[in-house]
Amino acid sequence: MPSNGASYLSPRINQFLINIEHSMKESPKPKSTQPEPGGEPQEVDPALDLNLDEFEEVKDLQALADEIAESTLEPAPAGAPSAEPQEASLDNALKRIAELEKLEAEHKDRHHRLLADFANHRSRVARETQLAVTLAEKKLLLELLPVVDNFERCLSFTAASVEDFHNGVGLIYKQLLEALRKAGVEGLEVKVGDPFDAMHAEALTTTTQPGLPDGAVASVFERGYRLRDQLLRPARVIVNHAPAAPEPQPESRGQ
Repeated sequence: MPSNGASYLSPRINQFLINIEHSMKESPKPKSTQPEPGGEPQEVDPALDLNLDEFEEVKDLQALADEIAESTLEPAPAGAPSAEPQEASLDNALKRIAELEKLEAEHKDRHHRLLADFANHRSRVARETQLAVTLAEKKLLLELLPVVDNFERCLSFTAASVEDFHNGVGLIYKQLLEALRKAGVEGLEVKVGDPFDAMHAEALTTTTQPGLPDGAVASVFERGYRLRDQLLRPARVIVNHAPAAPEPQPESRGQ
């Protein structure tokens, strides 16, 4: 019987192999051609010669071998993936991985640059803010220093009368208010008799003054100030509280 691989061969090669197998089974065991000691060499049994006349003449053995090799190749099973598409998919995947790695490196570099730029910006803003505060403080102090100088002159000056001393202090007070005005500080206009406004004033206590309405400002303890459009310090005042009117007593009946 031919081997399992013979089922994939062409009919011509199949027949050739089957004839060789039959010839090998029918041929007797070959005798030894070695001469016996002291004897003559024995002749080879002519029955061992293969009768190739019945086979087709093979002129090109290399062509026959190539045909056998091609015929014995097992066909690829149906539905099996081809190697070329797999290799192409692998190449595409490797290229995509390389692109993603390059993109990741670019994003990391950009992220590090942004972090460095933000740190530099934050430091620069902090320095500029501190510089602006320092310049604002310097400007205010330069406005207040002449007031201090005038106070020192007033204290070292011997006034002829109390009125002259009072007038000198009044001038220094006006100079101080002008310096505050240049800095954006202005006083709140809260006067006695005005209605109490909790948005601009703070009540310290209450008092009773018959000439003032209930809830009116009876006295200003500390003046309030605003810095431009914002409340800097509320005024501290005393609020009037009018006593309740006595209830009318019922008239007594006549005796």
